[in-house]
Amino acid sequence: MPAYPIHPPRGLNRILWRLPIGLYRVRLGWLLGSHFLLLTHTGRKSGQPRYVTLEAMRHDKATDTYFAAAGFGKKSGWYLNLQKTPQAEIQIGFRSLKVEAHQLPLEKAEREVLEYGRRHPIILHMLTRIIGVPFDGTEEDLRILTRSVPIVAFSPRDK
Repeated sequence: MPAYPIHPPRGLNRILWRLPIGLYRVRLGWLLGSHFLLLTHTGRKSGQPRYVTLEAMRHDKATDTYFAAAGFGKKSGWYLNLQKTPQAEIQIGFRSLKVEAHQLPLEKAEREVLEYGRRHPIILHMLTRIIGVPFDGTEEDLRILTRSVPIVAFSPRDK
């Protein structure tokens, strides 16, 4: 089954995608609610803290695990950084949590994307247009999308 080529944003688009980080820096991240999270991770080359705002696809309250998609594919900087250093921190609203990140196996990722598509069909259509992926809403298209867009789980880690 093929995967779509997805490229992270550059130039002005990159600046626009990074604007929500400013809300967290001035302690207004709570305005984004529980639908978004700020990920603080370690740069794979620099070793310096890096920041990105991600959509929280789902929160599993039983395990306190958050799920997010690497919307711009496997070349997303944050995704590559987590491959090297999976220990990170997330902030959701007023809450901060030290986490361990791991990519979901394909079968579990497909289930997450299918469920997300059922809960948020309009948002999913908008997001696939933004990243330039053809999408007609079928389960087959969702499965192809999952091969292009890794799903990452952020689970609490011991302190």
